[in-house]
Amino acid sequence: MVTLRRQYAVARPVYSEDSLAEDHEKVYRLRKTILDHAREYLTCDSKRAKNAVLSLLPIIGWMRSYRVREWLLGDVVSGISTGLVAIMQGLAFSLMASLPASYGLYTAFFPMLTYFFLGTSKHISVGSFPVLSLMVGAVVTRLVPDVGPPANITGFQNLTQDQQRVLVASSMTFLVGIFQLAMGIMQVGFIVVYLSDTLVSGFTTAAAVHILVSQLKFVLGLTVPGISGPLSVIYTLAEIFVQITSTNICDLVMSILIMVLVFIVKELNDKYKAKLPVPIPIEVVMTVIACGVSYGFNFETRYDVDVVGKMVSGYESPIAPNMDILQESAVEAFPVAIVGFAVAFSVAKVYSIKHDYTIDGNQELIAFGVSNIFGASFRSFAASTALSRTALQESSGGKTQIAGLISAMMAMIVTVALGFLLEPLPTSVLGALVIVNLKGMLMQFREIPYLWRRDKPECVVWMGTCLGATLLGLDLGLAVGLGVELLTVVFRTQFPRCSVLANIPGTDLYKDRKDYMHTLEPKGVKIFRIPSPIFFANIEFFRDKLVDAVGFNPLRVLRKRNKALRKIKKLLKQEDDATERGLRDLFRQRTDGSRMDAEELDQPSDLKHLPFQMDWRAKLPGNNTVPRVDLHSLILDFSAVSFLDISALKGLKAALKEFIHVDVDVYIVSCDACILEKLHSCTFFDDEILTSMFFPTLHDAMLHVLDKHKDKSQGWVLESKL
Repeated sequence: MVTLRRQYAVARPVYSEDSLAEDHEKVYRLRKTILDHAREYLTCDSKRAKNAVLSLLPIIGWMRSYRVREWLLGDVVSGISTGLVAIMQGLAFSLMASLPASYGLYTAFFPMLTYFFLGTSKHISVGSFPVLSLMVGAVVTRLVPDVGPPANITGFQNLTQDQQRVLVASSMTFLVGIFQLAMGIMQVGFIVVYLSDTLVSGFTTAAAVHILVSQLKFVLGLTVPGISGPLSVIYTLAEIFVQITSTNICDLVMSILIMVLVFIVKELNDKYKAKLPVPIPIEVVMTVIACGVSYGFNFETRYDVDVVGKMVSGYESPIAPNMDILQESAVEAFPVAIVGFAVAFSVAKVYSIKHDYTIDGNQELIAFGVSNIFGASFRSFAASTALSRTALQESSGGKTQIAGLISAMMAMIVTVALGFLLEPLPTSVLGALVIVNLKGMLMQFREIPYLWRRDKPECVVWMGTCLGATLLGLDLGLAVGLGVELLTVVFRTQFPRCSVLANIPGTDLYKDRKDYMHTLEPKGVKIFRIPSPIFFANIEFFRDKLVDAVGFNPLRVLRKRNKALRKIKKLLKQEDDATERGLRDLFRQRTDGSRMDAEELDQPSDLKHLPFQMDWRAKLPGNNTVPRVDLHSLILDFSAVSFLDISALKGLKAALKEFIHVDVDVYIVSCDACILEKLHSCTFFDDEILTSMFFPTLHDAMLHVLDKHKDKSQGWVLESKL
């Protein structure tokens, strides 16, 4: 069935950039200088001061529009549900950071207090995050190892091992907050765009592998020292397999039972989430049951099961960060700051789009920076958001951060009054809960075949990041992932897919001639397209591809022609009759009878003053051969070229002149206005390269070429691919 499509017809002159400027006056805008921008940034008035306050304290904006009757009940229910999960995760993630379990409750409380006032997201649940806990734990075990003396830190005197580790974690978290606050003040929230979804997916999958390995010792009831640095996963697995015969059967059976039950209930939650008002808090239920069973049957003494043990009751006085630890952990703190912000911002962006409100990346950096600084002063470790907690807070009815504040109050109640109830909780239960919640991150391995089929460079980024972070550690792995990602960007821009375009019959459209069954190409015309910026790294690639597209090297042709001219000049001087007759047969008579001066091989062939009209396609005397050039017009499609640097500009100018010197007219079409301005400012134009070579559209240039070369382009070449 033939589809009837709307038709349009436009009658207008054929425009070049010069003629378009003559017929249509252009607006020349005044560009602001750096001083103008600085003056505008530093100017302050009442409106700007008000906007600054509202930007710094987003709570003022959403609290004024808070709908108490509609939202309060949902926030309370959501806060209680999220708070129960945050308590369990805080205990488990604290063990991942090689800290006493009770300090995970600090992370569930203090950072949320400041984010409530400073954060722009209404839905994320601020608190511990397993990847950050693992990265903090790597520094903790490096400075305070399980076996052997701690690092030579001034503030470690007269402190127990747990106190030393808490000091390391809080000091590093303070530095993380400083980094985030500084980036927020400097307005560099855009840095998160360099962490692509593919990179984050590969990184979090590697983190899930690290988390899984780190929790095996709790599930198996083994005493394995914390190992950090490159290949820590392999060394930890080796230690586990050495001790595998010492597995605590009670821990193992209890962990397997809990993982199976939690997995089944979570699947049911996902399947019936539309019918359930609130997801079943299976982690909380299993924790309560495990605490009761462990206490009733005295697992700690009867079966030698490790338990959470003494919980810190209440809150301790604030502490200052240790300067020696700040210096020791600076390298690891920066990737923690980046990862924490990137994960939180990505999750916040998803829910802001879903609920139609905006978030500010720079303000989020400030909010998390202040939250981590404030939390570190009270011994909490690095905070971000956990995907499962945020999903629970939103799905259970949370509308604003009042739900987050209530969840923080839940953690405070447990810390102050109910912490002792969690003392008999086996650590294997916490390890099992962590492992079963890794399903989502581990299932990201399924992305590999999809990425390989759809985008191989993206698959390389995923695998490079995942392997690097798994084998070298999360901090070095993130750097490896960024390096691989930037290399793919360089690869895509340095080696773009250039193409030769042809006309779609009956239209003014020009497409890659390899992509269509029927295309039209005028004789003697070549249209070349480069789909990327042209800069110092790919200008030579551009020139090579251009030579391949036209089928000859213009510089080599020019040199051959100049060599032939020298020999012809000698033949003319000898005035040999036979040679002269041969020349007259090969060259048409001209009225101008002056002589040709000697030229360098790379200079344009000077045919003036020759007594003959040169025809380079004819057979030359004296066994001279010159490559045949059937091309008379070359059109460069610059519609996808976003910028040119100085090196590329010089290379482009040289390439254009090489074609002009062999009598090929060059035209550039669809060039961006900013690039044209740069070409004018950099004295790109001269006696050979003229502004009249530039056309606003490809079809304008083609019509100009066909009109100029009527005799040479009398026919079109029709290509059919069967």
